[in-house]
Amino acid sequence: MKMIRRAAEEKLRVLARGFPAVSVIGPRQSGKTTLVRSVFPDKPYVLLEDPDTRAFAQEDPRGFLAQFGQDGAVIDEVQRVPDLFSYLQGVLDGPGGPGRFILTGSQNFLLMARISQSLAGRTGIIRLLPLSMQEIAHAGITVKRYEDYLYSGFFPRLYSTPVQPADFFASYVQTYLERDLRQLKQVQNLSGFQAFMKMCAYRNGQVVNYSSLAHDCGITHNTAKEWLSLLETSGLVTFIRPHHKNFNKRLVKMPKLYFTDTGLAAHLAGIPGPDSLVYHPLKGGLFESLIVSEFLKYRFNQGKEANLYFWRDRHGHEVDCIIEPGGKNPVPVEMKSGRTPNNNFFDEIRYWNTLSGNTPDRSFVVYGGDESVQRAFGYLTGYAHLDPVLAYLD
Repeated sequence: MKMIRRAAEEKLRVLARGFPAVSVIGPRQSGKTTLVRSVFPDKPYVLLEDPDTRAFAQEDPRGFLAQFGQDGAVIDEVQRVPDLFSYLQGVLDGPGGPGRFILTGSQNFLLMARISQSLAGRTGIIRLLPLSMQEIAHAGITVKRYEDYLYSGFFPRLYSTPVQPADFFASYVQTYLERDLRQLKQVQNLSGFQAFMKMCAYRNGQVVNYSSLAHDCGITHNTAKEWLSLLETSGLVTFIRPHHKNFNKRLVKMPKLYFTDTGLAAHLAGIPGPDSLVYHPLKGGLFESLIVSEFLKYRFNQGKEANLYFWRDRHGHEVDCIIEPGGKNPVPVEMKSGRTPNNNFFDEIRYWNTLSGNTPDRSFVVYGGDESVQRAFGYLTGYAHLDPVLAYLD
């Protein structure tokens, strides 16, 4: 199995020097276990998915934690024993240095609630999404075209083993439905939820319309909102909110929906292979999702929250992504899946710059080609050469 180093390693070490515990959260199979075990190879490792280990932690939480002494341990899938958090609080408040316990969890909706209740101020937090294009390139893995990324996605197992994307995602969805969602009372109709996930995949990169989504799935408006919230807290989708500055124009108020992994979205949408994406109607949305997720990974790997928005007015003018650097003016980014550079790519950015007073040197178009060059209306950069844009995400 090929080991791919993660960009979050450095931040994980920093947090472990400053907090008594560190929590690594993210979607199932995003590489959390591999990350923490490689950074902390000398710590004892326990997996609470194991029935015997889980029973010990549930029946005797004090004894379970006491076995690790002041050196602590790596506890994987910690949300499987919710009561353990209350006992961890007492241990972390006691004697011992920083970085004692390293916690991981894939059910963010359960884990974050427990952290807020019991471990607030005691644990640093890293959100880990699947691999980035940069991490894959640094591992010496060559991907020739972005359609391969769109179809395969970025889950580490797809790059470290010979498993095929169709097989991986079929198993992944079933695991998510049967192991994660069965524990939640909000989802009783798992087949209905799977159909809902597919409808969301068709809407990837679009402004959320809860009423339309609910109607197409045969569920209520409130159920659609609850189910989307579960997908978001599971780390499988993200919402990009509208930018708040309206420049005296009426704005769209609903967020845009993106899957954090393009491969999962492509699988749910029934796309049979990368060649099918060349002229596929979902290609543009998947390409946007690819770039947005790269931006999110860059932020999360530094332990930061997202700083991404989009802008659209009632007249149909839209900028795909607005980056808000800390304390600085916002930066517009358009995303175009076409491989041939075109000045028309900058049309919406030019319109937004006129309203906002932004300048071309702070304007970007990320497109499906390789050329990266400064143009009169902004900077044109290939999808695999995002460094000029990532500089504004620091």
